Amino acid sequence: MPARESEALILRTYPLKEADLIVSFLTRDQGKLRGVAKRARRPKSSFGSGLERLSHVRMYYFQRENRELVNLDSCDLIRSQFHLLADYEAGIVLDYLAEVSEQLLPPNEPNERFFRLLTAVLAHLDVAPRAGMWTAAAYFSLWAVRLSGILPELRVSPESRAIAEEMLQKPIGQLSQREWSKATAADLRRFLVRQVEAHTERKLLSVPLLEAL
Repeated sequence: MPARESEALILRTYPLKEADLIVSFLTRDQGKLRGVAKRARRPKSSFGSGLERLSHVRMYYFQRENRELVNLDSCDLIRSQFHLLADYEAGIVLDYLAEVSEQLLPPNEPNERFFRLLTAVLAHLDVAPRAGMWTAAAYFSLWAVRLSGILPELRVSPESRAIAEEMLQKPIGQLSQREWSKATAADLRRFLVRQVEAHTERKLLSVPLLEAL
């Protein structure tokens, strides 16, 4: 059972038994994996706060052939999103990023571009949680759909189409300065959500919360 080490982003955790967790995480080199973190829910767990949603970690684990779940040994925290989770609106955006990633990404398929997309969007939110939340939601949605190979012709307003074209050409930190609000490119964001939901054949639970902000 070979030991592995991967840079990873935590997508979701599920309780297992009394003290364990099942963890879904996106690695830079192996794509999305799921594993069991033994005793992770105990106060003195070796995982500490590293399994919080969208924490950026270095994960240590054991992987057996023909086994769906890996065995998680420990993790080193690289960057926490705790300060964003403490803000309700930013926390909802994090929920959305994590849920879309969890639903769109197939297991065990390397996708470094998606990993870099998430880290770039998280860095943007880190600088300006409130001011950047709608930019982050739109930019991430557009690129997540494109990287998943399900981006159709955009049926949105001319203004939103121009925003999308710029987003497809520039990193999120180099976009033109504009006053973003919930209404900015809202038709683009909702169009992309429909693509994700149609592709995954399920409703995104975070979207009603996002749209209620």
